[in-house]
Amino acid sequence: MPAGSLNQGWIYTDRAGSAAAGQTISAFYAARYRHSDQQVWQARLEAGEIHRNGQQLRADGSLAPGDRLAWHRPPWHEPPVPDQWQVVHDDGDILVIDKPSGLPVLPAGGFLEHTVLRLIERRHRDAAATATTGVPRPVHRLGRFTSGLLVLARQPATRAWLSALLRESTAAPESGCRKLYRALTQAGPLPIAVGERLEIHTPIGRWPHPLLGQVWAAASAADSAAAPLPAWSELHLLQVRPQAHLVEVAIRSGRPHQIRIHAASVGTPLLGDPLYLPGGEARPQALPGLGGYQLHAHRLVLPRPEGTWLELEAPLPPALELAPAAGG
Repeated sequence: MPAGSLNQGWIYTDRAGSAAAGQTISAFYAARYRHSDQQVWQARLEAGEIHRNGQQLRADGSLAPGDRLAWHRPPWHEPPVPDQWQVVHDDGDILVIDKPSGLPVLPAGGFLEHTVLRLIERRHRDAAATATTGVPRPVHRLGRFTSGLLVLARQPATRAWLSALLRESTAAPESGCRKLYRALTQAGPLPIAVGERLEIHTPIGRWPHPLLGQVWAAASAADSAAAPLPAWSELHLLQVRPQAHLVEVAIRSGRPHQIRIHAASVGTPLLGDPLYLPGGEARPQALPGLGGYQLHAHRLVLPRPEGTWLELEAPLPPALELAPAAGG
């Protein structure tokens, strides 16, 4: 695990729309990036961190439609993350790793260099310079605290094909794509017994959130304001424990935080999940990047373009293995 360290900073770019006409720059940023209030953005303006249309600013001002803004964020300290993983599959194009819990996939939430994307880029940069295959890049996301199978690909065409397959297999279940996860959920009531399965079709949409502006949560097909997306999960109850349920979850869609939202929507959020409440709503003072739950991408079946199949498995963390039966 690398020690926490300063990164090189980043430039966040935005463009003012017609609705921003006449709005101050600090107010625009406070609404756009809710982790900082308007006074903080005014201080960043005075420090020269913000540019408008290529010109460095030192004071607040009003926006015009089409203004191009750039926040030159200074280097910041990134917390340490686990940076080692096992390679599950590598055929020269498709790379599949067993991602550890705690490692973000893409830059977000205060992480830039301590991500799978940046670590992979650094490790494969020299090899890519002497080969035609390119650097592996993630095809899909796993939450920072979700462990298990993460698919990357070197060729852009492969990435695009696999990304669509993993995201939209709900619309085409005959594609054969199958994603299986293991998790612990709260020991709440479920309408199924051990060994039975429950299909969950709760749509997932964006809802207002005081810290982020919007957050993904459970919706209904009638919630047009939330712009709901169809989602499909199947929850298989494997074991009932004193403080938790051990479940396997198959998903055909790849919506943000889908398993966390779907488990919560049927009354049993993931054990230790700080964000999602029973019913699938988001807790106002929590963020999606907070950990505390155990969720593992365990098995993956993918069709290859040439017609063969790729079947992969990542070993289970001990807490997600079936516990011995009492007296066994």
